[in-house]
This record gives sequence, structure tokens and C-alpha cells, in this order.
Amino acid sequence: MNIPILALLGTSEMIVIAVVVVVLFGARKIPELMKGVGQGVREFKKAAKDDHDPEPK
Repeated sequence: MNIPILALLGTSEMIVIAVVVVVLFGARKIPELMKGVGQGVREFKKAAKDDHDPEPK
């Protein structure tokens, strides 16, 4: 049974998680944190795309 974790979370749970993140990291650190996450996702997608392309001969 493979259910995505976000499918199990309701609106109230997501709000609680957001509040906890703000309390733990502070409002000023969140943009830096999200920037790092975005760069990681971008690099992962690039690596996955490069992995599927055949090597030129």
C-alpha cells in the first residue's frame, strides 16, 4: 500500500506543521531553507534527466 504522506494530512495538520517550522527556524531562515530545497530538487531533476539521455558516441 503506497499512499503519499500529504494525502493523509488535513488542513489543520499542515497549519500546525507550518507553525512548528516557523518557531524552530524563525521567519528569516525559511526563505534560505526553501532556496536550498529548491536547488536540491533542481539538481536531482537534472541528474535524473542526464541519467536517461544516452551518451553521445
